[in-house]
Amino acid sequence: MAFDSLTEKLQNVFKNLRSKGRLTEEDVKAALKEVKMALLEADVNFKVVKNFVKTVQERAVGQDVLNSLTPGQMVVKLVNEELVTLMGSDTTEIALKPSSEISVILMCGLQGAGKTTTTAKIAGKLKKKGRRPLLAACDIYRPAAIEQLQKNGEKQGVEVFTMGTNHKPVDIAKAAIEHASKNNLNVVILDTAGRLHIDEDMMAELQEIKENVEIDDTILVVDAMTGQDAVNVATTFNEKIGVDGVILTKLDGDTRGGAALSIRAVTGKPILYVGMGEKLSDLEQFYPDRMASRILGMGDVLTLIEKAEAEIDQDKAKEMERKFRKAEFDFNDFLDQMAQMKKMGGIQSILSMLPGMGLPTDLEIDDNIFKGIEAIIYSMTPEERGNPAIINPSRKRRIAKGAGVNIAEVNKLMKQYEQSKKMMKQMSGMMGGKGKKKGKFSMPKLPFGF
Repeated sequence: MAFDSLTEKLQNVFKNLRSKGRLTEEDVKAALKEVKMALLEADVNFKVVKNFVKTVQERAVGQDVLNSLTPGQMVVKLVNEELVTLMGSDTTEIALKPSSEISVILMCGLQGAGKTTTTAKIAGKLKKKGRRPLLAACDIYRPAAIEQLQKNGEKQGVEVFTMGTNHKPVDIAKAAIEHASKNNLNVVILDTAGRLHIDEDMMAELQEIKENVEIDDTILVVDAMTGQDAVNVATTFNEKIGVDGVILTKLDGDTRGGAALSIRAVTGKPILYVGMGEKLSDLEQFYPDRMASRILGMGDVLTLIEKAEAEIDQDKAKEMERKFRKAEFDFNDFLDQMAQMKKMGGIQSILSMLPGMGLPTDLEIDDNIFKGIEAIIYSMTPEERGNPAIINPSRKRRIAKGAGVNIAEVNKLMKQYEQSKKMMKQMSGMMGGKGKKKGKFSMPKLPFGF
């Protein structure tokens, strides 16, 4: 995640604080100086950092903190609370009219921020909530943008309204709303054109749409990888046309992520969603408290559970659990496990949401390692996948050759399989073979040996 480096630095600071037992005012100031440097390196706005550290310091040097039994833990608690406040405290939804009326959402942003894909992602989210969205292609300068919107709309099962590239965006927007009215659709999402840089033509076009069409929400899409520039872009858009909320994309990338900590404080506008991948399902509601928890390495179990409930086939999960309890699982089940983890964003995404596992220094598993394992399993015959016990040395040689790996890799996978089976038998015995209480949610198991 974007905050891996920041998380690691903050955890080192807090580890030193906790190890001291008693804290002096100087200890707190020295620790917060390190926090300040970590935030600045994460590309958080300087004024935001300055005010943040000042507020935490004023609260932390109070007698209640320094004289408490766990002063280090109290300082961490204060940092967590102030991070939540910094990012907005409350979760903000897209404001929509009653379902009997048409809500119009204007999507804007610079070229390359992922606006068109995000527009389709939002349509999918609203559709799942029972709305009937219509995507309107208002980018008349890039035929590829219209085609991209149509493809993504089709994947989401959402209609796309287009008039090609020979009409003004404002006229397309009006026609799209009229089409929605005639076809019982109640949300129109306008995908407008972006530019490489903010310019007068782009702003004039957006202003013309807002002057001639009743817009309920103006949502700005910004690229988190641009760091402080994302905050500058948000500020300019808000001053020029007015913005109701922000969506941060590419927060899963190798980026400093400071935009997420600065945008609300600098612009006063809430972050609505964050893009955590390229798939159309990789858009998460922004919860300030959960994001603060992730940044501090405390995990985000609630989001993980929500992802699992949304993406995992519960019938398959129950059958998998039954097989694990009886140690009856095979390599077909392993493939099912990997498919479920991919739906949830991959194993690294899952681990980043577990408390204490967000740091690369703790545990970093590259999802690409599973490609080699998949190749080995797909080189097996259906009979071998379903009954691994029949895999003898000659079969192993054939499997290794088919997968393009050394036979040692096949032996390693077989050993992990046998160890996992043995462990599951022992666990089943310890639990008396009894199942869990009815209705209790079951998280997916990690694959053999991980």
